[in-house]
Amino acid sequence: MRTLTTFSRRQFLTGTAASAAGLALGACSSSPEPGRYTEADIARLAEQRKTELARSGKGPFGPQKFRGYRGLSELPWFELDSLGQLVCVADDFPPAIDIHCHFGMSMLLAPEIDLMRRTERVQHLLDCDAEDPGCELDLDVYINGNFTEDDLWELRKGAVGQALWGSAAAATQTVPNLLAEMKATRVGEAVILPIAFGLPFGDDLTERWMAAIDQAEAGTQLLKAASVHPRDPGRIEKLDRYAAAGARAIKLHPTMQRFYPDDVDVMDIYEACERLGLAVIFHAGRAGIEPESTHRFAMPRHFEGVLSAFPRVNFVLGHSGARDAASALDLGLRYENAWLGIHGQGVTTLHEMLEATGGERMLFGTDWPFYHLAATMAKVLIITEGRPERREAILRRNAERLLALSASTSSA
Repeated sequence: MRTLTTFSRRQFLTGTAASAAGLALGACSSSPEPGRYTEADIARLAEQRKTELARSGKGPFGPQKFRGYRGLSELPWFELDSLGQLVCVADDFPPAIDIHCHFGMSMLLAPEIDLMRRTERVQHLLDCDAEDPGCELDLDVYINGNFTEDDLWELRKGAVGQALWGSAAAATQTVPNLLAEMKATRVGEAVILPIAFGLPFGDDLTERWMAAIDQAEAGTQLLKAASVHPRDPGRIEKLDRYAAAGARAIKLHPTMQRFYPDDVDVMDIYEACERLGLAVIFHAGRAGIEPESTHRFAMPRHFEGVLSAFPRVNFVLGHSGARDAASALDLGLRYENAWLGIHGQGVTTLHEMLEATGGERMLFGTDWPFYHLAATMAKVLIITEGRPERREAILRRNAERLLALSASTSSA
């Protein structure tokens, strides 16, 4: 691909993302271009994992370990209600805006999910409350580091189910269940991010999720976003249609969609977003649990050309670059159109990010339904204790500004 800079069963399930991408439109070559992904990159990921574990609990907030999401009730801002469900009892900050949410997914042959269904509990994709007591939850490591290989195996198996036979967990990740969890955790609005996988059929999450929001009459709480596949010939026409239907942003996932964000062949997407006033919310960096063959696409350095070329478009680097957070933070400090979605990072990393940025352009996001909303909320409350202005900025004010700024760029 051209760029701005260069004009057994377990194996099957482990490669779920790669398998889905194999059905996508014009998947990229399996071999990285020279310099796009190096041995040094691989070494840095291994070192990040080692360093993170070594410094867990040794930062400014000390150990932050709990038993399950319910265990967060040990913190002063949460408690368990009469049904044993976690609720936020703090009332000294405005309801948050969650910039990073999804519904349960069903694609290809999987039966369609009833997104209007209310269930007794949400089964999160990485469900730290599946048992009682829950799993050990360390808020000072990247969040997926709390889960075992067996947990990640179940996640991959469930991902295949979402494409083939259905997923019991995904069936609980519905509009009313999200709204209930939002109410319990003082989240006022959430941006709903579909992903276009480029599949031959059953790849209409944007349309279905927008329709579900309309059906539930939840548009003031659930903010519409859209997704297009970078190799979809109709991508620009779809963006026009989605924007007209109320989309506020688009989700692009270089890892799952298998594209480099600075590829010249997708520049028309960013041009359309500038014209339509849409923020671009990327998955950025390596989470470390995706197929290794996809790691190369979301390296933070691949976003720099786009940030430079489109200064009027606001780009959110989801997960703050995940396990490549240092490189993503560098971009956030150098480009005013780079925003840092904070989901996943541990409290020490978030504290360092807060000190470096002053809280500017840091965005609250939870990646629901992978995790409970309170997992990220707790981290923000910990790092901003005694700093109400920064707490409000991260939880709400920055997202309000992002959405307002993006809308103001529209030339339509």
